Amino acid sequence: MPEPVLLDRNGTIAYITLNRPERGNAIDVPLACALLEATTAVETDDGVRCVVLRANGPMFCVGGDVKGLYAAGDALATLLDDILAYLHPAIGRLASMNKPVISAIQGPSAGAGLGLAVVGDIALAEPTAHFTTAYSKIGLSPDGGTTWLLPKLVGLRRAQELSLTSCRVSADEAAAIGLITRVVPQGALAYEVDALAEELANSAVGALGRTKRLLLASAEAAFDEQLEAERENIVRQGSTSEGKSGVAAFIERRKPNFGASEAKQDR
Repeated sequence: MPEPVLLDRNGTIAYITLNRPERGNAIDVPLACALLEATTAVETDDGVRCVVLRANGPMFCVGGDVKGLYAAGDALATLLDDILAYLHPAIGRLASMNKPVISAIQGPSAGAGLGLAVVGDIALAEPTAHFTTAYSKIGLSPDGGTTWLLPKLVGLRRAQELSLTSCRVSADEAAAIGLITRVVPQGALAYEVDALAEELANSAVGALGRTKRLLLASAEAAFDEQLEAERENIVRQGSTSEGKSGVAAFIERRKPNFGASEAKQDR
């Protein structure tokens, strides 16, 4: 059987690819386990400066493997717990890792697949992509981080509608409401993603990691707490070679050379 998740490298860019195209990249235990292994590998590899999450086939991810859930019968709850024991830590790593993550979305994303699609720091989609929470259609409550992500991305009121009705959202509407970053021309997804990944990988990854953490913490932090977090992070970043070289390059009117060794100091 082919591996359910592929991990490839192109220089400092890592590509994590969901690889169950014949099942719409539906999530079962092997896929969830492989995804956690892949996210752990890229998070801890200082040579990786940008991560792309993508999928093989015409669909991004249809969510949980409903056929497998049905086959579990009375053991449904146990199977769900087994899947999420791997899937949730994987999604958590994608959200919080100290390097940028790009989601490349084609076709439908549903259920936990929606969580995977929108957890990227930047989410690009083809015009044919569409999104739905889907849980209410099969009598289950949400998972995959969707109840945390959706209110922050689209607001509580829209998140309530999406979650309770399982309505379908087109790619254009998803971009308009902030669910994804933008829609790219049909057939241009790989090119657009590769160009963006190259740009991010060559930037100040340590600073980007701090920026990610600050943005994620902002919703729960009081304003004074966020100000203190900003102070602490910029002071620490100013002590790194990445921060010092970036300032020097600006004054000297040259392009900075941010290397993996500089990002490593930002752990």
